[in-house]
Amino acid sequence: MAINLVKGQTIDLRKNDKGEEFDLSTVTIGLGWDVKQQKNETGFFGKLFGAPQKEAEYDLDAIAMLLDSNGKVANLGRKVATNDGRTINLFEGDVIFFNSMKHPSGHIWLTGDNRTGAGDGDDEQIIIKLDSLDAKYQKILFMVTIYQGRANNQHFGLIDNAFIRAVDSRGKEIAKFSLSGNNTYNGMCSMTFAELYRKDGAWKFRAIGDPHQSDSFVDELKKLTYS
Repeated sequence: MAINLVKGQTIDLRKNDKGEEFDLSTVTIGLGWDVKQQKNETGFFGKLFGAPQKEAEYDLDAIAMLLDSNGKVANLGRKVATNDGRTINLFEGDVIFFNSMKHPSGHIWLTGDNRTGAGDGDDEQIIIKLDSLDAKYQKILFMVTIYQGRANNQHFGLIDNAFIRAVDSRGKEIAKFSLSGNNTYNGMCSMTFAELYRKDGAWKFRAIGDPHQSDSFVDELKKLTYS
């Protein structure tokens, strides 16, 4: 049975306190969320004659940062030019995100981008061949950001049922950390959700849940680089 974590709680990913063991050859980190239903403030006649309100689209992005023994992202990748004239930074480095979805090692990748949070289950997934990951990577930090959250006045105070969970290669859920938006998350457009880290030859999973005002993971990444 999966463990429902609270903020700050840490568990061993391989084996829980009930003696249940998990296969970490491939671990799926699933993230999901719902957007709170907005109250209709138009009154009775507005409800009767007004057009139905279209639900706002929230584009939440999952990010994974691979850290070394110093707690830093050592490889920031490179810049590449795209066919449409854009420049992508951080390409094929130790940050897995929407513009660089697969690590050069092939051992960690992002499956795709769900722009609405609609439906049950995971909205985004990061898959890791945890047993194959190079020993130089001591920690993996997971963030979620709301794309253009500042400009669109979208924040985690308006997000319901957000979660991050770890599932082993056999599809067994190991642990889950859930949170729902409240006033303390108003104006917060990104979240450091959880981390995996090595300790005494084992992988640990820690629920973090620290919100940030910025809607760009780069602001947190700057704190984790050598330059």
